[in-house]
Amino acid sequence: MLQLNRVSLTFNEGTLDEKKALQHVNLNLKRGDFLTIIGSNGAGKSTLMNVVSGSLLPDTGNVIIDDKSVTHLQEFRRSRFIGRVFQDPMAGTAPSMTIEENLAMAWSRNKNRTLKPGVNKKRKQLFKEHLSTLNLGLEDRLTAKVGLLSGGERQALSLLMATFTEPKILLLDEHTAALDPSRAELITEITANVVEKFGLTTLMVTHNMQQALDLGNRLIMMDKGQIILDVDEKEKPTLTVEKLLDEFQRIRGEQLMSDKTVLG
Repeated sequence: MLQLNRVSLTFNEGTLDEKKALQHVNLNLKRGDFLTIIGSNGAGKSTLMNVVSGSLLPDTGNVIIDDKSVTHLQEFRRSRFIGRVFQDPMAGTAPSMTIEENLAMAWSRNKNRTLKPGVNKKRKQLFKEHLSTLNLGLEDRLTAKVGLLSGGERQALSLLMATFTEPKILLLDEHTAALDPSRAELITEITANVVEKFGLTTLMVTHNMQQALDLGNRLIMMDKGQIILDVDEKEKPTLTVEKLLDEFQRIRGEQLMSDKTVLG
């Protein structure tokens, strides 16, 4: 479903601020793979997500989705088959619009646009059915402004908007990091359920090593723009946070000193 072939990207090339954000990255995901991505700040995790989404174009290498090269395809064109949830609960939704209006926009993402109303009786019922799976009571608040929702409710709505059209690729960019622990746990649970329900090919960036171990069937560790550890679905269940820290020290010869990464 997703292939990255020798993808490289350098920021501010040829200047004193030059940074190699990605260095010859190779990655291959089968349909339905759920990959968690860990690494310290500046490791290249979000840059990798931005290259997949099309918000950044690589200097070299290829990005292939469902056997089609999208390397030079603009972000708004890729959005027809890519869903994304960001760290900020305020991103990904339109706060001045209602829940049903936000859902109507998301629903039309991979469809031809028309001048017909985005919200009708049939779609309202469909939206209610999907919202009810979140167990937050949002199905009874279709006409409420999204800006009035709590951070956890907005993030749950963003997750639903990104997934209920069953995109080819789902990108989760530290989507629980800005939430309090109870809400983060709720969104994590909803994430696992939604990904399993639709069988979505998913990439999730997280600073929380335990979360990276608990979710998904594959894991990669990044450092300085490179994938330094790639764990398959057979090995991942045997991993612990301590083993991951030991692997980083074995590979890099230094400790991964980040409480946020270890504790989340």
